[in-house]
Amino acid sequence: MTLGLTTQILHADRLGGVEHGATHKPLHLAAAFGYDTATELVSVFQGESSGHVYARQGNPTTQAMENKITLLEGGVGSVSFATGMGAIGSMLFALLKQGDHIVASRFLFGNTASLLQTIDNLGCSVSLVDATDASQVAAAINDKTRIVFVETVANPRTQIADLESIGKLCAERGLLYVVDNTMTTPHLFRPSKVGAGLVMNSLSKSISGHGNVLGGAITDTGLFDWTRYPNISDSYKKGAPNTWGLLQIRKKGLRDLGGTLSAEHGHRIATGAETLTLRMERVCSNALALARWLAASPLV
Repeated sequence: MTLGLTTQILHADRLGGVEHGATHKPLHLAAAFGYDTATELVSVFQGESSGHVYARQGNPTTQAMENKITLLEGGVGSVSFATGMGAIGSMLFALLKQGDHIVASRFLFGNTASLLQTIDNLGCSVSLVDATDASQVAAAINDKTRIVFVETVANPRTQIADLESIGKLCAERGLLYVVDNTMTTPHLFRPSKVGAGLVMNSLSKSISGHGNVLGGAITDTGLFDWTRYPNISDSYKKGAPNTWGLLQIRKKGLRDLGGTLSAEHGHRIATGAETLTLRMERVCSNALALARWLAASPLV
């Protein structure tokens, strides 16, 4: 029997292991974590074994929430941040170097566009193009291009990028394809289906669902070959290559910049995610009813 997405999310904490038989991961509010021996601590600190050392890089509560986001996107791992903008900014900071080039849609969330202007001021050039036309994306690519960044449905003007064609283009050129999936959510669309290497979701909106938290996440779909990416530091080339990108984002982006998601917000997001599919179905049915009413109205 194949379990539905809602069922998988509902049981994710329990199947992942929780304390005292609880059905949800509890709030872990500790800033640091202890180990029985110094050897164990060193092993975790150096990334040789799994565990938590200092909560700026995450804790068991936010890790459980990240696992749910990974499940929703069908990826291989996720890193969470205090906000969606924190997620995008930390990802770019961790993966780019001075002189690199980004091609991005000119139809973006206003704060993302502002961030790209800041990135440009710091020495990474940015080309903004009409991403509804993949030929414009292709024309903007040069030998310094590292990342192509688009939104599924642009916020707030609703332009839809030519996601599939851009994905094929990035695969041919060996470029990292980053897709902001906030507007559609992983219930309606998975960017991995069009070849995205990284997916960004603002957790403040539909995934948490109640307007009472801020958060963001970067998910690795497992499709990008990080051995081809020139900016991965040797110190993060540990284990399977499909983990290198997220490891560098967690260390150079989350740890070094400090945009850490609180355990309380992580817990609320994880709980909200359990009803994502139900809420998005209602969003869609309401939107369809409104569209039909407007189409039939003589006032429109």
